[in-house]
Amino acid sequence: MLTIENIDKYYADQQALSNVSLTISNGTCYGLVGPNGAGKSTLIKIIASIIHDYDGKVQFSNSTKQEIGYVPQEICLEETASARDNLNFFGKLYGLRGKTLETRINEVLAEIGLTERGKDKVLTFSGGMKHRLNIGCALMHKPAMIIMDEPTVGIDPQSRRYIFQMIEQFKKGGRTIIYASHYMEEVEQLCDEVAFMDHGQVVENGQIGGLLQKHAVPSIYVKGENCLPDEIGEYGSVTNKNNGYLITTSDPLSAMEKVLSFCRKSNRELDRLELVKPQLEDVFFSLTGSQLRD
Repeated sequence: MLTIENIDKYYADQQALSNVSLTISNGTCYGLVGPNGAGKSTLIKIIASIIHDYDGKVQFSNSTKQEIGYVPQEICLEETASARDNLNFFGKLYGLRGKTLETRINEVLAEIGLTERGKDKVLTFSGGMKHRLNIGCALMHKPAMIIMDEPTVGIDPQSRRYIFQMIEQFKKGGRTIIYASHYMEEVEQLCDEVAFMDHGQVVENGQIGGLLQKHAVPSIYVKGENCLPDEIGEYGSVTNKNNGYLITTSDPLSAMEKVLSFCRKSNRELDRLELVKPQLEDVFFSLTGSQLRD
């Protein structure tokens, strides 16, 4: 559905994107993951035709740019107007009129869970409700592709769950979703494929399961006082984590046996000893050498 080829983007002398190429298939929930400043927002603004001055190519194969719904990270609402008035404004921007517009306003209010608050001014809404209405404004023209830039930053857990449910419904409806975030656990839960971005470049991309299998190294977590034998370093690298130790190793079972044997012989008590499931955050760290930065 979307092909991105060799995108370069500069702000004055600073390069924001460097040789970015991606292919996003129709009906995919595609995650763009990276810390703030990685280039995610710049890339999706290029896809959404908000930024025009760049080098490279963006090509849509099965849709047009008019079929994109863009949800910015910033709230773009008139807070002194009602939810219905905001949806009416954006609907008219997309060319909707009359009964078609009114019907679509009612449908979107139901979709974002704000039917009962449609006539209320936005300034009376919680942060999470504003984010949901922000999404609703991008849905008025029934876009085939929805681009979401950090849609859950700074919102309450209940609103986050509601947004997740909306995204699941988008997926069931066959829409293509581009989901930019620095919350790796959200991307693991929602997305089919992912691209890791750092310092304006795509450092890796592909299906989530394939990336975990390709890059993630097994590890174990150990917590307890003086519970590690001196020679545990022979089994893998040891780092401090959550008042315990994370041992990254290609042979986790042998490492666990070594820790258990040491604790039995020396009468040391273990608080926790467990295999750690590889996560996307670990893959990102292995590729970039850094954690995601807020």
